[in-house]
Amino acid sequence: QVQLVESGGGLVQAGGSLRLSCAASGRTFSVYAMGWFRQAPGKERESVAAIGWGSGTRYYTDSVKGRFTITRHEAKNTVYLQMNSLKPEDTAVYYCAADRAIGDITGGTGGRVDYWGQGTQVTVSS
Repeated sequence: QVQLVESGGGLVQAGGSLRLSCAASGRTFSVYAMGWFRQAPGKERESVAAIGWGSGTRYYTDSVKGRFTITRHEAKNTVYLQMNSLKPEDTAVYYCAADRAIGDITGGTGGRVDYWGQGTQVTVSS
């Protein structure tokens, strides 16, 4: 059992930055891959970034490469998404995800994700 709680969303101007946090509970946190999905109004949910349980594997969707960075702090049971150079098209609800297999949270819509957070709104104004 893993519970995920996101924070850090908000309103920011284009070109600005935000850092999302996802706090996880459960002893199995350290062996789960962690990631972030997002869903904008009228669009499919998409994988944004993921990080393996040992931080040795990282994934980013093409649209955020060079702008977003995913990290995890094992002692705090927390995963972060640092978002720089934000664009209006980044506006979405961002969901934290935990999965035993990183392949389930990379490059898809998240249909096989084991655990979800409740989501946090990110709005980027022009």
